[in-house]
Amino acid sequence: MPQQITIRFYEELNDFLPQDQRKTDIIHQLKQKRSVKDLIESIGVPHTEIDLIIVNGKAVDFNYLVQGGDYISVYPVFESLDISTLNHCQPKPLRKTRFVLDTHLGKLAAYMRMLGLDTIYRNDYDDPQLAIIAVDEHRILLTCDRQLLMRKQITHGYFVRSRQPQQQLLDVLLRFDLYNNLQPFTRCMHCNGKIRPVKKQSIEDRLPPGTKKYYNEFFQCEICNKIYWKGSHYQKMKNMIDSLNEH
Repeated sequence: MPQQITIRFYEELNDFLPQDQRKTDIIHQLKQKRSVKDLIESIGVPHTEIDLIIVNGKAVDFNYLVQGGDYISVYPVFESLDISTLNHCQPKPLRKTRFVLDTHLGKLAAYMRMLGLDTIYRNDYDDPQLAIIAVDEHRILLTCDRQLLMRKQITHGYFVRSRQPQQQLLDVLLRFDLYNNLQPFTRCMHCNGKIRPVKKQSIEDRLPPGTKKYYNEFFQCEICNKIYWKGSHYQKMKNMIDSLNEH
């Protein structure tokens, strides 16, 4: 016989729920034994978004088997509240903060590289490839696809909610507390390689006439050899970075 449980989601986890289930108790009929992780993802919330699960007043992990009569509270990652003594669902942060992005986030990838964040992106990666890269290279997966985050092997990920690239960037910086990790203009926006200073004489034959005439400071990607200089595009990007610091 089905048994009744009650579950409630808090804060931004409500983004994944239908309007009538947001910020309220959800009554669920438990028809079979299942882990709390399976239950939560069947409702539509990826496990990578969850940091704390409280069942009947006690913190549990994803493997907890749901019982009839349970009252389950599900919380996202806490930014300021100290819950260090409780049983967290998420693994410890990766030693190095690196990212891999899905095919819908090309502009965000360019912005993140502009800020010096190690960011892998290609517009032809499929879901299995993204999952393998995230796991094998210990990268945080950023995606607009909640089903991708529900893959069992994904441990570190984030569902990008906004469809506006600059807002996406702000959300990622805040979510992962990256403001102290930024090193603008140290990565290639095209391929993610490191950018190094290069002597003008060594790349002079590749420069447009106007650039050759008016600029003397140049940088080159050590992987794809793309050349950069501080033209008008540089000032626009610098203005954007300055605006990020105002948030």
